[in-house]
Amino acid sequence: MAKLTVKDLLAAKGKRQLAFVQVARAEEAEAAAAAGMDMIGTGFRPETFNFPATAVDTHFQFGLIWGHHASAEEALCEAMQAMEAGADSIYCAMSPHVIEVLAREGVPVIAHVGLVPPKATWTGGMRAVGRTFDQAISVYRETKAFEAAGAFAVEMEVVPARLAAEITSRTSLLTISLGSGAGCDVEYLFSADLLGENRGHIPRHAKTYRNFAAERDRLQTERIGAYSEFIADVKSGAFPEDRHIVGITDNEFELFLDAVTNDTDVEIGA
Repeated sequence: MAKLTVKDLLAAKGKRQLAFVQVARAEEAEAAAAAGMDMIGTGFRPETFNFPATAVDTHFQFGLIWGHHASAEEALCEAMQAMEAGADSIYCAMSPHVIEVLAREGVPVIAHVGLVPPKATWTGGMRAVGRTFDQAISVYRETKAFEAAGAFAVEMEVVPARLAAEITSRTSLLTISLGSGAGCDVEYLFSADLLGENRGHIPRHAKTYRNFAAERDRLQTERIGAYSEFIADVKSGAFPEDRHIVGITDNEFELFLDAVTNDTDVEIGA
């Protein structure tokens, strides 16, 4: 599959839905690319710099970590670094002013409306946003502000599906649904939710396709068992066996014993 450019993504708006996953490990990025994922994203941290190389044929998004930038210039600097590291687009949950600074320099930016977790105190906590008239209008106006600022896409997190679909029809932005229904242009899940790595609460918007948590529990049990068996073998003398050690011929060993017993000054390598 050819890598989707920003132009390709925007051309798909209204024609087909795209699939997008947020990953935390290089092997997840590689697997998502192999599966044919349209978009892959992750947070921009030193340990993720090599992720785009594992997904060379997939549109790759680096996310700027919210709260790490005191100004638009700092955000722009890190966005440029992320682009140099292989990003095709940048997620930024900051204001339209910051988005405008990035977009003006040609950085393809994904903005964020609805439930924005770091800002959730303003909207009543970790809950849906847009269920009242005032909130619905606010989500719409924020979306249009990001559009005017030059973003090319916007993540809509836990926005009522009818509202998200209507806003999608009224904006040129590519809309990315995280719990905001099928009326958006892109469907988005976190790999940890998709693979079933989380224990306890599973977000309502998430669908779990595998049970990696149980598999990790099984592997941890196997680790403990292997370590316990190793300890028992060491204590009993069952490890190491002859097949685990290196031998020396009787003749060479006798020469060694004679040398050390008689304190012979042996030149090493002679």
